[in-house]
Amino acid sequence: MRLALFDLDNTLLAGDSDHAWGDYLCERGILDRIAYKARNDEFYQDYLAGRLNIQDYLNFSLEILGRTDMAQLDQWHREFMRDCIEPIVLPRAEALLAEHRAAGDKLLIITATNRFVTAPIAARLGVETLLATECEMHDGRYTGRTTDVPCFREGKVTRLDRWLAETGHDLDGSSFYSDSLNDLPLLEQVSHPVAVDPDPKLRAEAEKRGWPVISLR
Repeated sequence: MRLALFDLDNTLLAGDSDHAWGDYLCERGILDRIAYKARNDEFYQDYLAGRLNIQDYLNFSLEILGRTDMAQLDQWHREFMRDCIEPIVLPRAEALLAEHRAAGDKLLIITATNRFVTAPIAARLGVETLLATECEMHDGRYTGRTTDVPCFREGKVTRLDRWLAETGHDLDGSSFYSDSLNDLPLLEQVSHPVAVDPDPKLRAEAEKRGWPVISLR
């Protein structure tokens, strides 16, 4: 069975779910509308520029999970899905997923965004297998810390290699769709790398290497 791997943010979605979650919390006054939003925007610019310190960002963004009970988090996330995610689900992305599903491929979303934010999105898209940055839990609630290797840049390769070893799958004939130069380490590993609405640096890299460039917008 061939693997069809997909980045999530700005690939299957017309936006970044991680950054949008921070904006959602600020807009509703749950987090500081000025100070938190400014820092969140700064981290996002670092990500786009390829210079994000992932651990600093996770310490910042997961703190709210550690001080909020699960019932409240689940309620917020349901509203977030309705108000922020549903409007940025791309019909052409859903069609691409359906195409790979019909071809008998194994679908997998692999994202740097944490599992709390992304698990309901993967479920909404009908993708059962999700590799994401993991949130530590203790006694049935989040601690506000991350655990395991962050699923970011080379970490995506590390996490995928482990999953391949655990499941017996391989990258023969595999595809990976991404918008970001941050995903270059994994794009280099698959049989069919595809740049999706890519950032300028990935577009240049894809053109240089002869990789397909597509749009799902």
